[in-house]
Amino acid sequence: MARYTDASCRQCRRENLKLFLKGDRCYSDKCSFERRAYAPGQHGQLKFRKVSDYAVQLREKQKVRRIYGMLEGQFRRSFQAAEQSKGVTGENLLMLLERRLDSALFRLGFASSRAQARQIVRHNHILINGKKVNIPSYMVGVGDVVSLKEKSRANKSIVESLEAVARRGVPTWLELDKDNFKGTVKAMPNRQELTMPIQEQLIVELYSK
Repeated sequence: MARYTDASCRQCRRENLKLFLKGDRCYSDKCSFERRAYAPGQHGQLKFRKVSDYAVQLREKQKVRRIYGMLEGQFRRSFQAAEQSKGVTGENLLMLLERRLDSALFRLGFASSRAQARQIVRHNHILINGKKVNIPSYMVGVGDVVSLKEKSRANKSIVESLEAVARRGVPTWLELDKDNFKGTVKAMPNRQELTMPIQEQLIVELYSK
């Protein structure tokens, strides 16, 4: 399976926004975005005045795609599913991205980043309603119980992530039972709880061209 293998911090610098792709490192003094808050590459520090509408739309799409750690094909399929659903396409897209299993695990605090959450899922640590699921793009639904396998509960990185979850907080559509290493999906995701500066309408405009 294809995946991004370059330095994660370059993505934050490219989007001129801290995307929190490396977990606890993003909150420390080692964060590359804090030390070099300009675009990567030879011309990263140059200032360009004129930016086209297309460039603004493209950057917004790339930003959201990188936040959720998705390749272009995966992201476009998610947009097509959002477009076919009832409601506002842009909001539908963000809610679909939030419902991905890797994103839900990150929100619950089982992982310090979505990349780590994908690894946890791929390595067969996760159960959905008591059944093994190893597909990061699996869509969680209302009433689903996401839990950690018994033998995985001593995993150091997972335990450390759960201890640090208070820093991020758990969204109201999820409920975390930290003592029993499980979480419950209480409702559908809420657009108002997405605090990252995302303008989803720009993505809709880009794909509608």
